[in-house]
Amino acid sequence: MIDSNTAAAPGSTTAPLTDMLTEALFEDGPDGAKVHAHWREAVSAELFRHRPAAYVEERWQLAYDRLRALNDELPLPAEQLADDPRRLAALHEWAAVVDGATATVAGIHYNLFLGSLLDDDVSAPRDLTEFASLARTGTFLCTERGHGNDAAALETVARYDRERDEFVLHTPHEAAAKYMPNTSPAGGPKTAVVAARLLIDNQTKAADRDEGVLQDQGATRPQAAPQDHGVFLFLTPLTDRRGTLPGVTVDMLPERIGSPVDHCVTSFDHVRLPRTALIQGAHGQLLPDGTFTSSVGSPRKRFLHAISRVTVGKLCMSASTLGGCRAALTTAVRYAHLRRISGPVAGHRVPLAAHRSHHARLLDRVATAYAMTFLHRTVTDRWITHPPEERAATERLVAVAKGWITWQARDITIESRERCGARALFPVNGLAEYPANVEGAITAEGDNLAIWCKAGAEMIFGHELAAEPAAATGQESLTDPTFLRRAITAAERQSHQAARRDLRRGDGGDALGRWNNASAAALDLVETYAIGQAADAFLGANARVTDPPTRALLDDLCALFLLGHVKRLSGPLLIERALTPDQIRSVPRTLHELTARLAPHLPALAEAFDVPEKHLDSLLMLTAVPAPRS
Repeated sequence: MIDSNTAAAPGSTTAPLTDMLTEALFEDGPDGAKVHAHWREAVSAELFRHRPAAYVEERWQLAYDRLRALNDELPLPAEQLADDPRRLAALHEWAAVVDGATATVAGIHYNLFLGSLLDDDVSAPRDLTEFASLARTGTFLCTERGHGNDAAALETVARYDRERDEFVLHTPHEAAAKYMPNTSPAGGPKTAVVAARLLIDNQTKAADRDEGVLQDQGATRPQAAPQDHGVFLFLTPLTDRRGTLPGVTVDMLPERIGSPVDHCVTSFDHVRLPRTALIQGAHGQLLPDGTFTSSVGSPRKRFLHAISRVTVGKLCMSASTLGGCRAALTTAVRYAHLRRISGPVAGHRVPLAAHRSHHARLLDRVATAYAMTFLHRTVTDRWITHPPEERAATERLVAVAKGWITWQARDITIESRERCGARALFPVNGLAEYPANVEGAITAEGDNLAIWCKAGAEMIFGHELAAEPAAATGQESLTDPTFLRRAITAAERQSHQAARRDLRRGDGGDALGRWNNASAAALDLVETYAIGQAADAFLGANARVTDPPTRALLDDLCALFLLGHVKRLSGPLLIERALTPDQIRSVPRTLHELTARLAPHLPALAEAFDVPEKHLDSLLMLTAVPAPRS
């Protein structure tokens, strides 16, 4: 147990150590420190102070007010921000510290909406002024009541009317209504990009003229059903300052958990759109004569091309949960040192942080938060720099990282809430919303389980089997992160082999049955792969630290992160001889020793998250801790 007189408290650690840890965490591209400092300063403004007492409708508006404030502080044009995944993710990382709703509407406007328009391949560039200035807010309408993870099968249609050279956007039935986009009047006029099936008949405009000649002569030609070319995006105005536009119906959804956003169900009744509404590209173009052409073979691939912005969206969702879980941990660590309870000796009080049962849990989550942060930096850089031939593998890595980071963030935010007891149940204290906000990110931009299933199915035979590590000799140190990383490789290899074996054992004529047979091992493969990637990112970040004591501290923290996973995987690792029986027996003792060594540094490790003091000062739990009567 740490003695109460020597237990580290907030602000008691030396500034240089905290500064060096912060520098390591926010090394994010060529000017990462500057980018993160900009957004940190932006969310430190008075407008971003914690306001839990506001009504739901007030908080809807507040999210858009904050979005406009961030837009006014952009260090570069909005169009450039939308085209810069690193800066865009950093915005989400800091906005989520103070308001998950602001992070949500920012991602929708800049990435899904404005980014989709920037990807449009048209001869004449669009005028994006009103969207860049937020005179009109952008939103994104893809999923439907009847189609979520199977959005490629959505049923909203946009039929091309050759005679008027327009599209007719229509919701054919209730299940095709767009489910939960932010389309209410809150925040002012809005425009959407709407995912709909492009329907075009097989005639050209010249054929239409021939049809007119036939009709003049009293003849008719059988009408063929229009051809479905797959899902495309259409630029669609939704509201003005008076409300919804003709043909657009918006129904509010009930309040959901987390920071409130104006989620709605939206449908269209034969809304006419100009030809320019179609967002085009290599996946499909409508030529002047009404002919459709595409260099992408299948409707499903066209759909994936049309919604390609969801990959950057995954980076943004991951970043938002990073910011939220680090803020939750900072709050919990501070509270652990402020809140004092009865000690083992009568009349002697100690901080919560003095108890191993308390600080060990926080240290474990802090280590994971560092691993998550370093993984996100690495994956973002990979996305920005990958060559074209590695696009599919990189998209899969982004998806795997999104699932792992957001699931870990849920665990961290829940643990942080629990460690602060009853006070953290009250929204006024700033912790209650973080877990719910993570739940939103887990579902957004591809539900985690669905995207991991897709990744696992691809990886069974589309991912190289990890090399077999050398068997442990028993002389290796359980605090050596490199050795522990090798053990994770052994676990990844075992689950990969099991997935291949299980798939082969399935009935060759039953694709779903074969997948069901292999799915458990495939998901284990994805998880161990994610842990290994996080470990590699952690080790890479540590290698860039030049100060020996800071490097040693981070190596211990990395070992703590990995050893927890090694403990959980001890059975498979023993089978694979990645650890000896004696090493397996020593894992609990080593975890205890690592925790004891790291415990005095817990405040510095959390302070390095650099959560704005103005936000922390607005949390009643951290500013009014009642002292017991003497």
